Order: sequence, then C-alpha cells, then structure tokens
Amino acid sequence: MKHPRAKGRRKPGEMNGTERKMAEHLEAMKARKEIIDYRFEAVTLKLAKDTRYTPDFMVIMPDGEIQFWEVKGFWRDDAKVKIKVAAALFPFVFIGCRLIPNKRGGGWQFEVFE
Repeated sequence: MKHPRAKGRRKPGEMNGTERKMAEHLEAMKARKEIIDYRFEAVTLKLAKDTRYTPDFMVIMPDGEIQFWEVKGFWRDDAKVKIKVAAALFPFVFIGCRLIPNKRGGGWQFEVFE
C-alpha cells in the first residue's frame, strides 16, 4: 500500500531545487580544489531514541575535516534544534547554508553551529 505524501515533499535521496543549487556550488568548489568531495544525504546521525538527523551534504575539506552542510531556503525551529543537538553530540563541523534570493543579491549565507 502506498503512503500519500504531502504536496511539495520529495522522496529521500532526491534533491530539491535549493539543494541542487548547493550541489552546483559544491561542484565549483571541488573544481577549484577548495573541497575534496561531497555526498548528498550520505549519513544519518542518531540524536536520541527515535530521533535521527540526515544532513543534506557531507563535505570533505582538503585537510580531511568532515563537515555537514544543511541547506535551507528558510529555517524551521525543529530543523535548527536538530542541527544544534547534532553539533553538541558529534565531533564534526555543522554548517547551515541559506540561499539568498537574487533580488537581495543572490549567493549563500553560512552559519556555523558548534
């Protein structure tokens, strides 16, 4: 039996438009050797019993550091709580990436969670 999905929801493993734009940004960074590689939804972290978090991108930096990048058009409270909890529990760098609309100059705004 198929479970209905809300309109606008994507299947796990499929990028939405904002995530595709970030993948393009990461490809450019990779070409410039600013990062070694990246993977989409490569890791799921267990935050608590029955609570998991799958960051959008795992990014490998030139020095071998692993970062997890979460891409948002805007932040919901529950998403911010999850990334903050993940940053407190795991020894990785967590970065929130918000797409800036073209009418406001375009590009990305980055926020590091520690």
